[in-house]
Order: sequence, then structure tokens, then C-alpha cells
Amino acid sequence: MRRAALAVAGLLVFLNLPLASPAAAATQQVMMQGYAFSPAALTVRVGDTVTWMQHDEAPHDVVTTSAPVAFRSPQLSAGQSWSYTFRQAGTYQYYCSVHPDMRASVTVLPAPTTAPPSTVPRTTPKTSPAPTAAAAVPVATTPPPTTSAAAAAPAAPATPAAGPPPAVPQATAATTATLDPMLLVAGLVTGIAVLCLLLLSSRRA
Repeated sequence: MRRAALAVAGLLVFLNLPLASPAAAATQQVMMQGYAFSPAALTVRVGDTVTWMQHDEAPHDVVTTSAPVAFRSPQLSAGQSWSYTFRQAGTYQYYCSVHPDMRASVTVLPAPTTAPPSTVPRTTPKTSPAPTAAAAVPVATTPPPTTSAAAAAPAAPATPAAGPPPAVPQATAATTATLDPMLLVAGLVTGIAVLCLLLLSSRRA
């Protein structure tokens, strides 16, 4: 049980919440000595108790003269005491009926109240509705041009269809073969050689 109470107290401290415990009542003393009340003016709170201690040889008592709640103590002899718990705030004027010159007062303040922690309500910010597509983006009202890109561009010339290459006649191929320059040079050299041989043979004869 003690561990649970300590855990709850630690949680409240962690959350920065005040512990709502009532204030403990206090006990004050007033001495009746030397034919006077000491202290002559006392301040307490509602719920506090005041005890009058009698130290004189002559008897004394406590009688209110002006107070929210009147009270009167019995006559006290030396060594006796009397206590009174104040339940209502206000100023209590009193004196000793045996010795009217003995006067004093008690001021009673309201008891302190422990207010619970104030909770601030969380307000959700209002989000404005998203604008519609028609409102966000203006629609273009300009009509598109009537001329298309294909009509504006010049027409490309038609390319003839690729067909098979024309056939080369065999006579042309043969003529090309006979007209080869290397063959012409070889024939010319052979002819010159034959001519030279003929001239040499004619001179020897």
C-alpha cells in the first residue's frame, strides 16, 4: 500500500500536478501571566486551536466581548489550561472577567483552499475547405487554333519505292573485262617483245 502511494505521488510530481492535501491544523498558545495575555494579538486560521495557559496565582478566564461566535472559559487556576478551536473566520475580542484590564484579540483567517489544476480546453483549429478545381485553376476560354502542325509544315517530297537494282547485260560485262588497263599494258608489252625478236632474227639472217 505504501509503495502504491509513493508511486502515485511520484506520478503527480512528474506531471507537475499539486498534491491536493488539506492543510494541517495548528495549535497556538496564549500565556496568562503577569495579569496579561501574551501575545495580546494572535492570528490563526479556521480549524486552528488556541490553548490558554494559566500561570498566575489569581484565577483568570477567557470571555469574548465582540466575536462572530461567543465563547467563555471556566475560571482557571495556576497550572490549568483551556483550549478552543475556531470554526469561523473573523476577529475575536476577549478579556478576563475577573480582571477586566486583561484584554486581547484573536484574528481568524479563512482556511487555505487547494484549487485543482486548471485544465485548458484544447481547441481544434478550424480548417477552411479546400478550393475546388474550378475555383483554383481558371479554365482557358481561348479556342484552339484551327491550323494544325501537320498542315502548316510543307509536304515532304515523295521518295520512290526502292526496287531491285537493274540487271547489267552480259555483253557490257565482257566489254568491261576486255578493256581492263592491265590487260592492255600486258598485250602491248608482248607485242613489242615479239616485234623486237622479229627484228633481231631478220638482221642475223
